[in-house]
Amino acid sequence: MLTLGIETSCDETAVALVDGGHLLGEKLATQVDVHALFGGVVPEIASREHLRILPRLFRELMVETGKSPSDIDRIAVARGPGLLGSLLVGVSFAKGLSLATGAPLIGVNHLWAHLLVAGLAEDLHFPALGLLVSGGHTHIYLVRSPVDFELLGRTLDDAAGEAFDKVAKVLNFPYPGGRFIDMLAQESVPDKKMFPRPYIDNPTLDFSYSGLKTAFALHAAAHPELVFAEMVDSDAMESLEGDRRKALAKVCSSFNWSVTETLRIKVERALLTVGPVKSLIVAGGVAANSMLRETMRRVAAKNRLELTLPELSLCTDNGAMIAYAGWLFSKAGYSHGLELEPIPRGRVVPLDWVFSGDNIEE
Repeated sequence: MLTLGIETSCDETAVALVDGGHLLGEKLATQVDVHALFGGVVPEIASREHLRILPRLFRELMVETGKSPSDIDRIAVARGPGLLGSLLVGVSFAKGLSLATGAPLIGVNHLWAHLLVAGLAEDLHFPALGLLVSGGHTHIYLVRSPVDFELLGRTLDDAAGEAFDKVAKVLNFPYPGGRFIDMLAQESVPDKKMFPRPYIDNPTLDFSYSGLKTAFALHAAAHPELVFAEMVDSDAMESLEGDRRKALAKVCSSFNWSVTETLRIKVERALLTVGPVKSLIVAGGVAANSMLRETMRRVAAKNRLELTLPELSLCTDNGAMIAYAGWLFSKAGYSHGLELEPIPRGRVVPLDWVFSGDNIEE
């Protein structure tokens, strides 16, 4: 079953083809350079860029894989959560292609796709505990199967990835700044008393990072020598040296530790709550963070669980994750009609798909 995946939920435009659970090809265009001028994603610009780039990426994917639109059996599209204007571009393109080819649609929950994409490279073991850590979401799920997710905990305000972005912005690091925080953090031992571990003194599995973000802003205000006078570029970050690099490494390592520790505490609490699971899945853009990856390896080993981590290239938004999730959903007998609606961030993605009652052959 040849499945096309379309991803336009934020500022990455991506398409991919999956056949029988195997990735045939993918094309991705990033808008980082465009939005770096503003220090963050501008929704109107993002949607216009998707509109400009998506048709070209689709044509290039067809040429590079030697496929034609008539070969496509299923069209999977990220339907949310995300930026509404951006989602509308992808969903509209998918509907037009569905009408033109007759291939059925399947709307994909962008968050579920992040947690499933590692299945392209290794077997997924269910039931699993899923930790999704991205710029917009910090969620813990009990994943019973590729089509059965139970949300156990979520961020109440700022997500972990958003906290990284805001800290980098305070320091005037290049956008997106999370990778530079991670780069410097690897050069220092964290000061575990520098920043609080937010929202852990409670019995819930929810997260809150607004207080930690405020604590960092206050620390930066008290230590202005840490902050660049204006946003620097990647070359300046790479060539940074001396006492300033050491001081920034210490503060980045300490902040990174505080974020990672809250994730570890909540994950271990969730493992005690949900009962036996076979694996721990960690996904999303922040899953590329080296400290988080190492911490979750220790958690998995301590609890004798399989640890599932996507390749670094699959941690950020991509078309492969949408195509693979769409293939799994279609294989289980689910589809959508042309009434499929995009779901913006802040709203729950509904399970409004149609179940045929029959599993579809690969």
